[in-house]
Amino acid sequence: MSSEPFTLRWGILATGGIAKTFTKDLLIDVSTRDISDIKHSLVAAASSTSVSRAQDFLAEVGAPLTAKAHGSYTSLVADPDVDIVYIATPHSHHYANARLCLEAGKHILCEKPMTVNAEQTKILIDIAREKKLFLMEAVWTRFFPVSKEIREFVREGGLGEVKRVWADVSFWTDVEKAFGTEHRMVSMDLAGGVLLDLGVYSLTWLFQILYHIVPEPDRGFPSVASQLTKYKPTGCDESTSMLLSFPPNGAHGIATTNIRVSHDASATATASDPIRIQGTLGDITVSSPFRPTSYTLIPASSVSRGTPASFERKTVTRAMPGDGHGHGMFWEADECARCIRDGKLESDDMPWAESEAVMRVMDRVREQGGLVYGEGLESVVWEEKGAVV
Repeated sequence: MSSEPFTLRWGILATGGIAKTFTKDLLIDVSTRDISDIKHSLVAAASSTSVSRAQDFLAEVGAPLTAKAHGSYTSLVADPDVDIVYIATPHSHHYANARLCLEAGKHILCEKPMTVNAEQTKILIDIAREKKLFLMEAVWTRFFPVSKEIREFVREGGLGEVKRVWADVSFWTDVEKAFGTEHRMVSMDLAGGVLLDLGVYSLTWLFQILYHIVPEPDRGFPSVASQLTKYKPTGCDESTSMLLSFPPNGAHGIATTNIRVSHDASATATASDPIRIQGTLGDITVSSPFRPTSYTLIPASSVSRGTPASFERKTVTRAMPGDGHGHGMFWEADECARCIRDGKLESDDMPWAESEAVMRVMDRVREQGGLVYGEGLESVVWEEKGAVV
C-alpha cells in the first residue's frame, strides 16, 4: 500500500449557499482533523448560467488558482480531472443532475434529499451499481463523531431496549414575509416544503437508531401515520408530523418539522432538546439536530423493572477539530474519499437502502397529506426533467 495519501478530486455542481459552505469545508486542511490517509483537491466548479459566475464562486471560497470554472454542468462532468461531483442544486433537480453525472462516469455526493421520490432514488442507485460508481446522499449530520458515538453506544445496549425516539427540526419564520411564493423553500416548482428540506433531518435521527443499527435480519420498513398542514399561497407543506413504528419490536419514532415554530425558540429558551432517544435504561438527548457536538446521558431513576443503567448523568462534548472553524461537512467528504479509495460503491454509514427507505417514508407522508408535485418533478424519464438550475 502506498504511503502517500489518497487524493480525491472534486467538482462542484452549482454555486449557491450550500455549495459555498461545503466547498469552504472541503478546503480546510485535513491535518486539522488528525487525518493523513486521504486528502481533497478542488479542481473545478460549474454554474449553469455562465463561466463568470463559476469564477466568482471559486474566488469567494478561496479555491486554488488551478481550479477550473465551467459555464455548464455538461462541461463539468466532461472534465477528465474530476473524480467526484458534489451536487448542490435544489432537490427538485437532483435526479436530472445525478443522472448527468452518472452517465458521464462520475462518482457522486448528492445533497439531501437524494431526489423528490423513492422511484427516482432507486433508479440512481441501479445506475450507480451497474456502472460501478460511488453514490452517497449528503446527510452530513450522520458523519459527526457525536452521531457515530451515539449509534455505537445504543448498538452496544447502553440504553437497554430503545422504545422511542423523538426528533424535531423546525425554524421560526415569518413565512409570507421571508419566503413569499418564489423562494425554493415554498415553491412547488422546486419541490418546496418543510418535509423534504427539514423533515429529512428528523427522519435521519429516527433511522439512525431504529433502523440503521438494528441487525439486518430484524430490520424492516416502518408503518407510517402522518399529518401535514399546507402553506396556502403555494400548496407545499409548512408543518408536518410523523409517527413511525419500527420492526422488530414496534419502537416508536416521532418526527416533526415546521417553519412557523422552532425547535429552539431563542438563545435563552429552556425548551427540551430537539432529539431524545429513550431506552429502558435511560435517555440520550442532543441539543443540535444538524451539527451535534454534544449529547447528554440521563439514566432512568427507577431500576425496579430490570438492570440499572451503567452510566451516570453527564454531558459529553466533542469539540470541532482544529481551530473550530468549518461547518462540519468535511467529515462526509472524508467518507467519500475513503470509500472510493477502497473501491466501495456505497457508504456503510449512509447506505443506499437507507436513503431509499427514507424517501419511501416521505412518499407515504406526501400521499397521506395529498401533497403532489408536478409531473415534471415526479417523473423518472430523464428527458422530462427540464433545465438545470
